[in-house]
Order: sequence, then structure tokens, then C-alpha cells
Amino acid sequence: MSQLRERMRDKKRIVVKIGSSSLQHVETGDMDYIRMEKLVRELCDIRNQGREVVLVTSGAIAAGKKTVHIKDICAQTEAEALAVKQACSAIGQARLMTTYQKLFAEYNQVAAQILMTKNTIVDSLNRYNAQNTFRELLKLGAIPIVNENDTVATYEIEIGDNDTLSAIVAALVNADMLILLSDIDGLYTDDPRKNPNARFIEQVDELTDELMDMGKGSTGSDVGTGGMNTKMIAARIATRSNVDMVIANSSDIGVLHEILAGENRGTLFVAHPDEGFDLPSFVEHLHNT
Repeated sequence: MSQLRERMRDKKRIVVKIGSSSLQHVETGDMDYIRMEKLVRELCDIRNQGREVVLVTSGAIAAGKKTVHIKDICAQTEAEALAVKQACSAIGQARLMTTYQKLFAEYNQVAAQILMTKNTIVDSLNRYNAQNTFRELLKLGAIPIVNENDTVATYEIEIGDNDTLSAIVAALVNADMLILLSDIDGLYTDDPRKNPNARFIEQVDELTDELMDMGKGSTGSDVGTGGMNTKMIAARIATRSNVDMVIANSSDIGVLHEILAGENRGTLFVAHPDEGFDLPSFVEHLHNT
């Protein structure tokens, strides 16, 4: 066990992100309750170890679409399509949170909902209020469940994907650790689904331009909005904000306690604090990067 992996045992404030594709059955698009129950059980156990946990979850729009029997959003204008998407988000977010609340309650844990947009970070007063809310929730022993506020978000104020959102949250709450649960084992030299010779990268000590470019050819699953590119952007935000980050496969949710026990799972991105990194400015210009 490497010294860097060993120090995972000492992490006290952990942000975990799970994507839409990890929460649904591929065949039907319905919620995978067994997977969700395992996730909640893992998070509650981490909480019982005396650590603080924040969950960043996708799945609201997908859950909403399924609830009202919409497979594809068909609209004549972009404005109409956005309205349908936002309506599905409003329906799905309520359904998602109801499920989480019930599951967390089974393990005597209190869940709280926080919905964010780009303005939450860019606006200094909003950012201050968000930090205060997170701090009080964690002090109360609650588990904040975070998603983008797709019900009101437009292109101008959306973050756009929950990989990036989770890194922003990790930076905002001064987390020790960010774990991205994905449908891939971690970072490879190429897309392993297309290139059988792609080599797995266990640890990234420094984010080079070459590594950042590696993510740009990957688009992710049909359900989610992120690919490897968004995970690399998340790594840039996290590591610059002094947060270690791991990308790991969500096929076995138990990977969470293995990572936090110091086991060699997923790709570890080692924190490289950058005193000059300005989170609000980075977020403001997100779509331009």
C-alpha cells in the first residue's frame, strides 16, 4: 500500500459523486433501488466512522422523464425543449429526494437537499450563504445531497455536469477527498471500450496538458452528461483546491470503503494546492475552457 493511498484512511470530509447511469437499470431506465440502497448504506457507514459526507447525485431529469413516460425530448424550439427538460427535472428531483430520504432514514441518518447553479459560486453573497449552509448541515450531522438546479438553470447559469459540480462542492466545503463513481475503472491512456491496448493509470501526480487532452475524446454514457473530459476538469478544480480525487467504477459500490481503507482502487489524482486558483473566476468562465 503506497503512502498516498494510506493517507486516505485519515480523510475526514468526503464528497462522493454518482452519475445517472449508475442509478438506473440500463434496460428500462427505472431507478436501480438495490444500487441506491447499497450507496446509502456505504455513506451511512462512512458517517458512522466519524467522517463527514456530502453526496452529489445525478438522475433528476432521467427520473422525471421516466415518471411522465417521455423517452426523448421532442420540441419545435430550444425554449420549448428547455421547458420540458426543466419540468422533468422538477418532477424527478422530488422523486429522487423522496427515495434518498426513505433510504437514509432506515439507517437513522438525516438527508438534506441543496440545489446549485453557477450563480451559487460566482456571486459572492450566494457563495458565502452556501458555505454557511453546508457548514451548519455538517455540524448537525446531516448528509447534504447536492444536484444542479436544472429546474431554473439555463445555459448561462448552468454548470452542466455533476463531475464538475462535485469538484466545485469539494472546493467550497474544504473537503479532504472527492470520489467520482463512474461507469469506468479510472483514467486510461485511451478509451478502453474502443482501444484494447489502452493502459490504466493508477496515479496522477500532476495534471499535464497531455493528460487533459486525453479526456477530450471521451463522451461518457447515453444517460449522463459527463465523459472523461468533465472528470479531468473536476480533477483540475479539486487538485488545485487541495483535494485528493479518485475516479472509480460504481459497478461495486463497496469500492467506497475500500478507497477510504487505503486500498489501491481507481485512479488517484494527488492534490496540488494552487494559491492563485480563483474558484469563482474559473466557474464563471467554465463554458469557455
